[in-house]
Amino acid sequence: MLLADPVELRAAVPPGVRVMGLDVGTKTIGMALSDTRMIIASPLETIRRRGRFRDDAELLFALIDRHAVGGLVVGLPLTLEGRDGPRTQSTRQFARNLLSLRDMPAAFWDERLSTAAVTREMIAADMTRKRRAEIVDRVAAAYILQGCLDAISRAATSG
Repeated sequence: MLLADPVELRAAVPPGVRVMGLDVGTKTIGMALSDTRMIIASPLETIRRRGRFRDDAELLFALIDRHAVGGLVVGLPLTLEGRDGPRTQSTRQFARNLLSLRDMPAAFWDERLSTAAVTREMIAADMTRKRRAEIVDRVAAAYILQGCLDAISRAATSG
């Protein structure tokens, strides 16, 4: 079930389960996990896309089951102007295809510049180019998920 507002995840996800953040790229999918209280996001892993959607979905579902995930936050790569582009459309289709195989609460989160922000931080930390390439997708997924979790938390304290 695709939610119109990411803040709705708090009510849609059963208590005590995690939310998974996804940074869906053309070659890889970065993944991150929340804690069970939906406060903190942590990088999980990066999987290399296999070319067939069903293969990617099988891998994702295995991780979803292993980590007791009850909802998804999918990074939405809007253009700098905030519009849909070709990557946005393919990400939306990926999420729809995934949810057609297993219905679970999911929301999109604007991921503009997330990889750039994460890469800047890794460069500032003097991380090697090789190490950055190994972890950038899962760290970007955590950045995306943390942004959504923070918005959910703000909405809960203000409302």
